[in-house]
Amino acid sequence: MSEDERKQVLGGIDAGGTTFKCALAGLDGKIIARKRVPVNGPDLTIVAVAAFFRGAMATHHATMTRLGVASFGPVDIDPASESYGTILDTPKPGWALCDLRGRLHAALGVPVHIETDVNGALLAEMEWGVARGCASAAYVTVGTGIGAGIYTGGRLLGHPVHPEFGHIRLQRHPQDAGFPGSCVFHGDCLEGLASAKALQDRFGDPGLLPADHLAWEIEAYYLAQACLALVLTARVERVILGGGILLAVGLIDRVRTAYDKLMNGYVKDRATAELITTPGLGDDAGLMGGILLAMRGSEG
Repeated sequence: MSEDERKQVLGGIDAGGTTFKCALAGLDGKIIARKRVPVNGPDLTIVAVAAFFRGAMATHHATMTRLGVASFGPVDIDPASESYGTILDTPKPGWALCDLRGRLHAALGVPVHIETDVNGALLAEMEWGVARGCASAAYVTVGTGIGAGIYTGGRLLGHPVHPEFGHIRLQRHPQDAGFPGSCVFHGDCLEGLASAKALQDRFGDPGLLPADHLAWEIEAYYLAQACLALVLTARVERVILGGGILLAVGLIDRVRTAYDKLMNGYVKDRATAELITTPGLGDDAGLMGGILLAMRGSEG
């Protein structure tokens, strides 16, 4: 079969801290093959990612034309920068100053477009998910760390850099006064109080906590403050809360209740259940963000 006879496809990667979710998709964005690749340092990870894409292309008699990557950070997302696509100062062993874009391009021979994981997820939710049709939205991911992407005024806020929303300051919950916070830079910032690591440090494994544990009241209080900050500053139409912590039973409802109490009727643009929500694309938001970057042929 000649190269001209092979169908053209796109590649997408949700490059997370523990796994790279990889997918081959048609030009319409529909996934035709996927795989999770464990993160084992740049060398082994990129070799495994490249092997998946080559194998998937062979199976589907396809040629990948572009690859989009929604990556963990900090990462240089400025296309005009000499270090565009490079992972910056990260604590992940072996990944600091890794030229992720360059190495993927060398391994696969296609143009590679890189965005932050949370910006990628936000763009995908605005294209296909719960923020479709919105002129402005924010996506907050709550996992090992906390990050946010904000879209307003026709663009991603701060581009070609990105917000460090996880490090905003918060009012402490009255029953959480003794915890110093887990952020190595700021102690009790949003990430230091509400990330999965912060929950683990003071309550143990979040996955083992019952739904009525005090931890969830405290967590909801902090996430509600984050939502309040986004609504009052950027006046976004949707705040999407994603990440593993939002899988906790009843947490999203607790956040909405705490938000209403904190807002106290001041801004009432829309119902809170419509304003604050979980991802419509679920666990695939970041992966679909990577595919969307490839579809657009740009960083968003």
